[in-house]
Amino acid sequence: MSYRLHLGVFFTGVGPQTIWTDPAFTSHTHIDRFVDTIRTLERGLFDAFFLGEGLRVRENRGRVHELDVAGRPDAITQLAALAAETTHIGLVATQNTTYNFPADLARRLASLDAISGGRAGWNIVTTDNAWTGENFRYGGWLPHERRYERANAFVETAKTLWGGAPVDRHDDLIDVTAGPTVPARPVLFQAGDSAGGRDLAARHADVVFSANTDYDKALAYAADLRERLAAYGRSADSLRILPGAAVVLGDTPADAAEKARYIQREQVTGPRALAFLEQYWGKDLSGYDPEGPLPDIEPAEGELDPSRGTIAIEHRTGKAERIAGWRKLAAERNLSLRDLVIEVTPQHSTFVGTPSQIADEWQRYVENRAVDGFNILPQLLPGTVEDIVDKLVPELQSRGIYRTEYEGTTLREHLDLPA
Repeated sequence: MSYRLHLGVFFTGVGPQTIWTDPAFTSHTHIDRFVDTIRTLERGLFDAFFLGEGLRVRENRGRVHELDVAGRPDAITQLAALAAETTHIGLVATQNTTYNFPADLARRLASLDAISGGRAGWNIVTTDNAWTGENFRYGGWLPHERRYERANAFVETAKTLWGGAPVDRHDDLIDVTAGPTVPARPVLFQAGDSAGGRDLAARHADVVFSANTDYDKALAYAADLRERLAAYGRSADSLRILPGAAVVLGDTPADAAEKARYIQREQVTGPRALAFLEQYWGKDLSGYDPEGPLPDIEPAEGELDPSRGTIAIEHRTGKAERIAGWRKLAAERNLSLRDLVIEVTPQHSTFVGTPSQIADEWQRYVENRAVDGFNILPQLLPGTVEDIVDKLVPELQSRGIYRTEYEGTTLREHLDLPA
């Protein structure tokens, strides 16, 4: 059996992945930027366009983080506008199960699905962040270990309503009495690599937005997930695995490698590197040279402030040991402050090479069922998207692993999912 590669683009909206300082980039709130991007993706026959979510403006040491995006539009509202500008591509909204209400979110997602003709998707995410919760007068009401319990109950409630049945549930996770309103069934996406996240995906998801892009890790992840699917009575073909990945294309391997180096350093500028370390030191480091050595002062007492919203829970403690390790690494390798931050900042897996090289690699991934495709994280807009559509897509098509036209109109049809 031959398998086809599926592609989406994940527009994160925050963080250093997108190079906001690039002269070609316009305002992240300007609808024309999103219209131009999604039309290019539809020309490239992409399955879906994802919007990330941020429920509170990120901060650095208690002040708005000036090097990040603020004031993004609501994803469902924005995708509803884009539905009118497109005819085929899927429209996926990242929406949180911790601070939304099931009946309300189910209705809004079903509405997007209805007005787009079956093109809506829901990227299911969780959080235990009390800092975010303050925006909803909840604080840290949900313990970290129970966030996926809440998510399961939330999704079950939404699916019941979409199926046309009433819900009457009252417990410590969900408190709702509601009847169905808009019949629909958005495609369910899920991102999360913990055991709880994998189980949530195996139970409910149609697509997994995984972090396992390395080939061997992708194979192991796919095998594990398919075993979990069987435990829930689902077939191996009832779910698509699309890990996140960045792409850097060049006319030659050397050209691609040089472009990748440029992108990496533009993603971690001097001011960004200083702001990153300020989270750990808990002090103003603006007087330090990013191209010089690490700060020679000791960090403030206490563990990490979660206000940037980017620190994984397992990294919110043990900062003294982490800083000591960084100082040792910087000394051993003679790294500047900025170089050290580039080294220790988690990076999305990146495919670097010519269109032919990357197409060959992706063919190996999809034919061996390591993945069903990729969710692309563009670094340069419009450059990254235009390069993929104009240069990489034709290479994929020539290998017979990518569509040459849309064969349906709904997101479920694009992904070849069971009805």
